[in-house]
Amino acid sequence: MIVVTGATGNVGRPLTRALAEAGRQVTAVSRHAAAAPDGVRHVVADLSEPARLEPALAGAKALFLLLSGDLHAPGAGPADIIGRAAAAGVRRVVLLSSQGVATRPFGTTRIAMRAVEDALRDSGLDWAILRPGGFASNALWWAESVRTRRAVAAPFGDVGVPVVDPADIAEVAAACLLDDRHTGGVYELTGPELITPRRQAEAIAAALGSPVRFDDLTRDEAKAFMAQSLPAELADDTLDILGSPNPAELRVSPDVQRVLGRAPRPFADWAARNVAAFR
Repeated sequence: MIVVTGATGNVGRPLTRALAEAGRQVTAVSRHAAAAPDGVRHVVADLSEPARLEPALAGAKALFLLLSGDLHAPGAGPADIIGRAAAAGVRRVVLLSSQGVATRPFGTTRIAMRAVEDALRDSGLDWAILRPGGFASNALWWAESVRTRRAVAAPFGDVGVPVVDPADIAEVAAACLLDDRHTGGVYELTGPELITPRRQAEAIAAALGSPVRFDDLTRDEAKAFMAQSLPAELADDTLDILGSPNPAELRVSPDVQRVLGRAPRPFADWAARNVAAFR
């Protein structure tokens, strides 16, 4: 049995499907009730209360651990999940971490994530750590404005970073869960090229077959929008990277190719597969 947390999200959903299609028994965990692929057990659990995950862990041999932002708040204990997994008999954990642990290690959220990584390394379990950069699916923030006004509004319109397709993260996670060769691996996951917000808007327009206007936002305007769904510190961290990426954040990593034997998918591929969200 493999347990997938965050199973209804942009990474967890395709990962759950891939594992089920590979013939593995899967337990999908999310905060709210949701449909699951045929043959997949679904368990509702809030990871901010690690004890509630224990029923999902019964009989599991592997765990994909995705931690939402609120699990890095003061008083949260996400590393407790690793201890409970070990006590339940889990032998392998694949952790979805963040590129920022290495590229910007001193922010509060990265220090918290580093502590989780360290707890996993010290757990005695088999492990792999995935450190993705920015997600292509962050473009879904623009879905409503594209649907209603055929417009994208974003800061730093001509600053590019190599955003990664969540489907690639899911495939790498599946490989790490299923293949012992990846035990002890730390993988930085990016897309194949630098792409600016303006070019992302152009890719969405191409997928739609309809023009999409690009409107520049100031940093303050962007932060006010992002703060509706992200902690303020995480919004600032994200804007720091988007506005002034350092050399490590501009690097196109070879790790997707190394694990999957193919190049990572470009943003245009993600836009074409997800075009319905923008119609």
